[in-house]
Amino acid sequence: MKILSKEQVYEGDRLTAERQNISSTELMERAATKIFNWIHTRLQGQPIPIHVFCGIGNNGGDGLVLSRHLINYGYNVNTYIVNYSDKRSKDFLINYDRIKQASKNWPVLLNEEDEFPNITPDAIIVDAVFGIGLNRPAHDWVKKLFQHFRASKAFTLSVDIPSGLFTDRVPEDENGVVWANYTLSFQTSKLVFFLPETGKFTTEWEILDIGIDPSYLQQVKTEAELIGKFEMLSVYKPRDKFCHKGDFGHAMIIGGSYGKIGAVTLASRAALTAGAGLITAYVPKCGYVPLQSSFPEAMVMTDNEDELLTDISFELKPSAIGIGVGMGIDKKTVSAFEGFLKRYSGPLVVDADGINMLAANKKLLELLQPQTILTPHPKELKRLIGEWKDDFDKLEKIKTFTSKYNLIVIVKGANTMTVFRDRIYVNSTGNPGLATAGTGDVLTGVITGMLSQGYEPLMAALFGVYLHGKAADIAVMDLGYQALNASVVIEAIGEAYLDLFKQPGMEEQEKNNE
Repeated sequence: MKILSKEQVYEGDRLTAERQNISSTELMERAATKIFNWIHTRLQGQPIPIHVFCGIGNNGGDGLVLSRHLINYGYNVNTYIVNYSDKRSKDFLINYDRIKQASKNWPVLLNEEDEFPNITPDAIIVDAVFGIGLNRPAHDWVKKLFQHFRASKAFTLSVDIPSGLFTDRVPEDENGVVWANYTLSFQTSKLVFFLPETGKFTTEWEILDIGIDPSYLQQVKTEAELIGKFEMLSVYKPRDKFCHKGDFGHAMIIGGSYGKIGAVTLASRAALTAGAGLITAYVPKCGYVPLQSSFPEAMVMTDNEDELLTDISFELKPSAIGIGVGMGIDKKTVSAFEGFLKRYSGPLVVDADGINMLAANKKLLELLQPQTILTPHPKELKRLIGEWKDDFDKLEKIKTFTSKYNLIVIVKGANTMTVFRDRIYVNSTGNPGLATAGTGDVLTGVITGMLSQGYEPLMAALFGVYLHGKAADIAVMDLGYQALNASVVIEAIGEAYLDLFKQPGMEEQEKNNE
């Protein structure tokens, strides 16, 4: 699912009108009717007060079309024109005339000196003031209007994007943005929905298909893409009847130190559960008994040192390695890590203290194999690439970093993003329950397991992140956010795989059968 820039959205609108032989006004009618249908399906004519606030551009035109349909169906509608400029778009003016012809309930013109309308908490606000074309902050009086929306406690529905939110930068003043309960986005989601500093302005969002030209959507190349079940199902590798464990690779997890052997156990279990044929854990001697007793499926190799890793050397040739979990950053471990990087040339995932060692010794980055996968949490990422001004600046720095070193970076968070060169892949699974100890180790293991099975590094990263998040989504349904833990996520990986093949509605059917 491609995430279009605003320029690509405009081009899609233009080509759709041209190829479907319709006017921009007709396309606006189609889009706004989709919003009406969404509202009407849910309200079914209930006499709830609806306040539609329209700007004077095309987003406002959408609001006028919506108001006209709501009025025609007998809804209790008040329509307002937020008169922040003398300029009007052509399609706004056309629909302004249409609503005046269709109803005696003409829109109210709101000017800077006017009092804001009273909005009760049981009402619905439709925000159609600014669209994606906004290029400067709102006027102070419009900011006060947005604060009036929020103070009313009314349910706020934004058209396409919360007004005051830019598509390509973080707003300077949060009061200049509508805080929406729900946003109905035309045809494609917006990148700002997924970034911490901008995603907070809409609690939920949904995409409405407004019939943009399908050939354009198929051919256009975007910077960002949303990764879901459909994308991952297309890269899934089915298993042959006559396969054996050697077909799915030998994964290795290297890490651990005194008191942190659990990290290696979690990552190793996750790698095997994700599908690796064999798993070996390489740990200090203190990890031998814990691993052999708690995880009988694993083979264990140990360092000569009891409490930390000092010499990472082995004769076997693993298919993929995950390194860094629970490893520590002792000088002897740093030396062992450097020696390992000089010798190893296979698929690799680096996490936790492995990333910290790379950040403290940038020359080690040049030893990494092309498309090595790094999985930092926010503080580790900051050590790696330096400070950033905001979320957009962070993404630019990561893109520059991955291009310079030919690496893949997974930016863990509420909407985990995988960045490779100039592309950003936004994961659609996961929940706040993952904010708990050990889930990062599980992610490292899952991705290592995907690499072991022969998935190319980028696909291994995307698929691993997706499965990890989906497993958490499945587990949290029975446990809630607070009780979710890393071991439970591992146990749900199998269900995450099975979910790939479930058709919409199958869950409800299974419940009914029970």
